[in-house]
Amino acid sequence: MADVDAFIDRLNPDMCVVTAVADGERAGCLVGFSSQCSIRPQRFVVWLSKANRTCRVAGSARHLAVHLLTREQRELAELFGSRTGDDTDKFADVRWRKGPEGAVVLEDAAAWYVGAVTLRADAGDHVGYVLDPVAGGGRDGGDVGPLLRLADAVDIPPGHPAD
Repeated sequence: MADVDAFIDRLNPDMCVVTAVADGERAGCLVGFSSQCSIRPQRFVVWLSKANRTCRVAGSARHLAVHLLTREQRELAELFGSRTGDDTDKFADVRWRKGPEGAVVLEDAAAWYVGAVTLRADAGDHVGYVLDPVAGGGRDGGDVGPLLRLADAVDIPPGHPAD
């Protein structure tokens, strides 16, 4: 498995914050596993840890919002990555609004995407949520700077242990 570990260690994906709303609850977490997964139809997948409250809320959500952050938004990444919604209202001190389909949209995100959940795939310790696009947006002004990547966030302690 050392060869696989060496391969994975070379990856440096964009990090994102995923938010979910269901049954009167809202949740959000920092995510390192996400990707476009289809061209036609256009689809995107985010992988949420089963240990996270966000995964539990997303299990009943019809839509999820995915937010890209810049490197300058490390504080926001730390809030959604190192705190757990089990004992913290992560939305209390951030600017957010009710977006398309009732999704929670973080107003300061570099870019955001709301998608309808079309498939939930159990993959071990994570669940993949395949999303069909509903709406998207972001900050005005074009280039917002480099996006937050795994290498920028690797030292953010998780709100829940991985195992």
